[in-house]
Amino acid sequence: MNIQTPMPTPDFVAIKGRQKMMWGAGDYARIGVTLQIVGEMLCEAVDLRSNERALDVAAGNGNATIAAARRFADVVSTDYVPALLERGRARAEADGLDIVFREADAEALPFADESFDVVMSTFGVMFAPNQPQVARELLRVCRKGGRIGLASWTPGSFIGQLFKTIGAYIPPAPGLQSPALWGDVAHLEKLFGPNAAIASQMRTFNFRYKSPAHFVDMFRNWYGPVAKAFEALDAERAGALEADVLALIDACKRGGDGGLAIPGEYLEAVITKGA
Repeated sequence: MNIQTPMPTPDFVAIKGRQKMMWGAGDYARIGVTLQIVGEMLCEAVDLRSNERALDVAAGNGNATIAAARRFADVVSTDYVPALLERGRARAEADGLDIVFREADAEALPFADESFDVVMSTFGVMFAPNQPQVARELLRVCRKGGRIGLASWTPGSFIGQLFKTIGAYIPPAPGLQSPALWGDVAHLEKLFGPNAAIASQMRTFNFRYKSPAHFVDMFRNWYGPVAKAFEALDAERAGALEADVLALIDACKRGGDGGLAIPGEYLEAVITKGA
């Protein structure tokens, strides 16, 4: 008789505590700012209008936030890492943009039901551990007929493969769903249910760095998940991880002279909340 062992229930509170420390490590803004074009494109995908109220969830250093404010929307930017909100606030002040910044957990947003016309996240909510709860919160704070815009790395993308490479050295918590599932339309349909219409398309963001070594140096020093992974390993295993990351870059990079360019596939999804 084949008896299947049930999957353990993740300790979401403990996982979020570790994640908060992880994203606070290094200086994600140095990486995040290179992704600004994704926030601009997402604002166009949701057809954001200047008279609309917009919420950026797990905003990081504020790419979608800044893009929405440039379109004269009424914007609230949230993240659960205060240091990242400060980087977003500094960007807004430098550009003379009027934005509200508020510390908030994507799984428990401190806003009333149907408070926003548009809710967005670029490579943010996908990393929250309790995926169904995040989807419920995004739907809850979005008005009927409003739009939820998401940019998420796909399972087969360069970043998806990077996290798999890291996972071979630092396994994820048992029972935790892969963040890259947010880059799969079928998974989004399960998360958001039949009362939400999903329009989506695959897009490519090109990671542009001086060289493979420059990419590794930047991510090892400033990108929390990679920084923490290297920090947790002894010298020998850290060297092996670096070699594996360099091999992944070599397999994924585009040819041509000059600096490094690595295509990174992501899913751009616009979810319209039913009436």
